Amino acid sequence: MPRAVYVLALGVFAMVTSEFVVAGLMPQMAAGLDATVPQIGYLITAFAAAMSLGGPFLAVAVLRLRPKRALAVLFVVFLLGNVLAATAPGYGVMLVARVVTGMASQAFFGTAVSLCAQLTRPEARGRAVAVLMNGLMLGTLLGLPVSTVIGERLGWRAAFWVITGLAAVAALCTLAGVPDAPHAGGGGSLREEMGVFRNRRLWRALSTSTCVIGATFCAFSYFHPILTEVTGFGGGTVPLLLIGYGAATVIGNNIVGRLADRHAVAVLLFGLVLNLFFLTGFALLAHLKAPTVVFMMGVGLVGVTMNPAMVTRVQRVGNARPLVNTVHSSFITFGVLIGSSIGGLAIADFGLRAPLWLGAGLAAVGALTLVPDVLIKPMRMAEDGRGARREARVMSS
Repeated sequence: MPRAVYVLALGVFAMVTSEFVVAGLMPQMAAGLDATVPQIGYLITAFAAAMSLGGPFLAVAVLRLRPKRALAVLFVVFLLGNVLAATAPGYGVMLVARVVTGMASQAFFGTAVSLCAQLTRPEARGRAVAVLMNGLMLGTLLGLPVSTVIGERLGWRAAFWVITGLAAVAALCTLAGVPDAPHAGGGGSLREEMGVFRNRRLWRALSTSTCVIGATFCAFSYFHPILTEVTGFGGGTVPLLLIGYGAATVIGNNIVGRLADRHAVAVLLFGLVLNLFFLTGFALLAHLKAPTVVFMMGVGLVGVTMNPAMVTRVQRVGNARPLVNTVHSSFITFGVLIGSSIGGLAIADFGLRAPLWLGAGLAAVGALTLVPDVLIKPMRMAEDGRGARREARVMSS
């Protein structure tokens, strides 16, 4: 595996840590910015919305640059946004800072995935994406709790300064350790780059990714209240369970990365069916501690860990260029928004188990989006076999 892939994973780690840091520092930020806790919560929504809607526009802005230069520009934009967040005098400035960093994070992710495809052999791209995704998994597993501790001990601004320093180190490592690869845009115009989105199979692949992530985040967003109020775990136990969940995502991510290159669709279908099983079991037995832990870890193994298979499928149906990868990342982020929002709305009317049932429903919908691919491939293989037999008969005659 090229060293540059691990360097890019460090950049992803820094940006994912920035994405989630607000979640652990809501009371301190509310007091420091003279805002309410719900308003601080909107900063998370603003970051995700900027990623989903604004990231592709920033990716278009750097589309004509060579990948290494594009990454450098995106690091500069991210660092400016993070410095603005660390020095924000009020809520309005902080909101702008979150939008800027969200857009830069999404465009960086799409460009990094595209560069991974350039730096690795086609048969190893799934593993390369898995290494890159480890930055995301570790950002959730380590970045969030560490930045929360820093914020609680030294103030919430210190947490943003630490993330700024980490991103600066990642930028320097990228400049030193990532080769100046050729232009990834294929040399075409923006119209030609957009032409791939006329492919209906690509839209189906993108919708599958939204369902995979939506199903997982519908449940994950409400693990804490479910575990404490339904299952009966103490507040001190929940962080340990979440660390276990994070460890499961790292393990699952690496397993999927090894299988995604040859069996992307099969891995996605198997993962969605398993996630449907785990979420349904979780919903039915959430009042029992032992089954809850098993099902929760199962969701960790087959939820967001499907990313390498999702990326491999999208690149094969579309292409491996930055714009397609950034749009794909936007659909993934859209899954986060859908899952967390509909899960929250359902709790008010149907209770804390509702997000688990909704997550199971989204997993089922995701599996249905794969049916055409599962049916079409055997049909094509059969047609190829019949054609080969006809050709053989003609040659023999």
